[in-house]
Amino acid sequence: MSKAKSPAQQPSSSALIICRNKHWRYISAFHGPWLQLPPEILESLANTNYNTPRPRPIDSAVFFDVVKIRRLVDEATNLAVRAATGVASSTTHQNTSSSHHQALALGLGIGFGGQTKLSRERKYRMREQATQKLSKAYYLDEIACSVATMQGASPLEEVASLVLQRNAQDPDAKYVHFFHEKIPSRQLAECTNLKALNEIISDRPTEAEPLRTRATVRVFKDDFEGAVADLTEALRVHRLYRPSHTAPKTLSQELQASEKAEQQRNGRWHEDIILKEEDQPSSLEIQLLFQRAGVYLTLACQRVSAAFPVAPSQGDDVSDAKGMMNGHPEANASGAPEGEPMLEPGMTPAQRESLRKVAEARKLVRLNAKRALRDYTAYLSHFEYSPDLPIDIAEEFARKVNFAANGVRAPRAHPHPPGSGSPDAGDDVGNNAPHRIFALSELFTATPPSSLPPYPSTALTVMRPQRQNSPNPPQKTTETLTYHPLMTDALHALLLCHCLIQTSAKELLRHAYMVARLARLADGYPVFQASRSPARADWLEVLRAGDNWIQLVGTWEDLCAPAPLPLFQSNAEKKRKERIHQQAVLDALNDDRVSDESSFRQAIRVRQLRAERDYRLDVAVAAKGTHPAPTPTPPSSGPTTGANTPGPRRWAAADDKEYSISTERATAVARWVVDAPATGLLLSLEGARRKKKGAKKGPAGGVSGGALPPVGSV
Repeated sequence: MSKAKSPAQQPSSSALIICRNKHWRYISAFHGPWLQLPPEILESLANTNYNTPRPRPIDSAVFFDVVKIRRLVDEATNLAVRAATGVASSTTHQNTSSSHHQALALGLGIGFGGQTKLSRERKYRMREQATQKLSKAYYLDEIACSVATMQGASPLEEVASLVLQRNAQDPDAKYVHFFHEKIPSRQLAECTNLKALNEIISDRPTEAEPLRTRATVRVFKDDFEGAVADLTEALRVHRLYRPSHTAPKTLSQELQASEKAEQQRNGRWHEDIILKEEDQPSSLEIQLLFQRAGVYLTLACQRVSAAFPVAPSQGDDVSDAKGMMNGHPEANASGAPEGEPMLEPGMTPAQRESLRKVAEARKLVRLNAKRALRDYTAYLSHFEYSPDLPIDIAEEFARKVNFAANGVRAPRAHPHPPGSGSPDAGDDVGNNAPHRIFALSELFTATPPSSLPPYPSTALTVMRPQRQNSPNPPQKTTETLTYHPLMTDALHALLLCHCLIQTSAKELLRHAYMVARLARLADGYPVFQASRSPARADWLEVLRAGDNWIQLVGTWEDLCAPAPLPLFQSNAEKKRKERIHQQAVLDALNDDRVSDESSFRQAIRVRQLRAERDYRLDVAVAAKGTHPAPTPTPPSSGPTTGANTPGPRRWAAADDKEYSISTERATAVARWVVDAPATGLLLSLEGARRKKKGAKKGPAGGVSGGALPPVGSV
């Protein structure tokens, strides 16, 4: 027996024993009504979503995946419960709810006469079939499947282990048991070895899904290089062996498919396309890109601490060590690469080696951040945005969802033109003008699309209830995008990547506003609910650490809040406080440091206080018609007076010091933003002083001696 499993075999008396899959990250992102909706309604909604003019409200690949996962998990639960009760009852087919299966597992409600008892062989075959269905569900999306199995009956957790008792080499049973094996809570790394996954990967070299799972475990074990290797191999295998229909389509390919479908239906656009299961798109590549991007970002953050010099001891003879290490432009003029430490004559070999390690760490920070940005951009390229979707299309989708939820067949609606939503084809409903479509990745290029609706508007910086007195004209178009459960996290992680790459403040501000624009549109209705985003929380911490150096107008909460409805001021304030409380609860629930009710309440309170303080600060600043400007002093450099600073500082007050919110990733990015050499994002203190001195000595009409150079001007 391996040592890795010994803690799980002999847990402490206080350890909570749970299934391994309950430790998976981003589980909260996949919660929502899809777990409770009847399967036939869920499937109807997926088809409605697919037939809605682009950009579709929900990503079709993930929508079809959760439909299949629900069906597979329900069928597996049915088989597992029947095998556990030992009764071949057809009544279990008539009710697939988790409560019904739990009642059957406890022997409740089994009062039917004439039931046929199952033989031992029949039970095994049923469990084997259930395991195969679960394995297929985990292959589709292990996070979504983990959420779905949590809703199932208890026999579902043991079905794979019972199959392995008879056939220890069953690969499907091995894979499912890996997720369902009971281990002590929060001890996944210590209580998990990779033997089972290694055997599955060896047996199935043309399947990418086990590689994805092994990469996830490697992340828990802090083996990030191994995780990158597994995810890269998984992408290679998937692209090599995937069916052609699962490959992502470009906008032109979507248009061609739409025109072909029109010809097949003789122009009858009211008839929906019902894709066969084998023709439905796959979300596996999206999963792999998102996961690899996250690992690259973690690798970049891990190198931040090594990218700064260790303070010299009293015995070291290091002259002007800080100037040599910061890599200012003046040093670059002497031959050192920009942003890299400068070697000077007379340095000892130890000092030279220390500088070399710092330079290497800085290169790795930027290199891994660029790789993460590349993968996040590739992830976002699978989703679409429209700035001017006709409101009729959005209303029709909502109407169809309402009919489907109530079990009523929707009446035939107005026909949609071919290629609806394509920039170069078709007319929109109602206004006979094509609406534009962009891949989300296009919005973050060096030259983003022009003529997008202005965002943020100046109305966001003033009290929004003031706008209620003037009625707005009726809307004919609306902004919309394709939703994915991990999109909000990817958008905010993209901003963290730009911080590490040291994108200029002006460019980063543009990206931040674009992220806020998209985040306020991201809505998982009608199948996914809003969830906590770890990257969003980290981005907020970085903004606080940098004292809003990119000069955002208003709070991030207001920038990302859904478009306000015409509410009374009291209702708007109530909604705002409810959002703050809900976000604080979600953040506290996902905080690994919360161990009891007291720390849970404290974590919520600290987050609420911080959010309220930020809101009051930005409202006060907005009322004056100004916004906080960046300060050249790091947040940790000491107190400053209100008369000399452009705006109040954002660091936590005494209440926040009792409970630290910042994660390791947020701390690393914040340190890089504040202290990293000036290669495009921030000027360090010493570099700013040198710039000022140079400006004072310059000719008249040059840079004012008292002005800080623009952020990112180097």
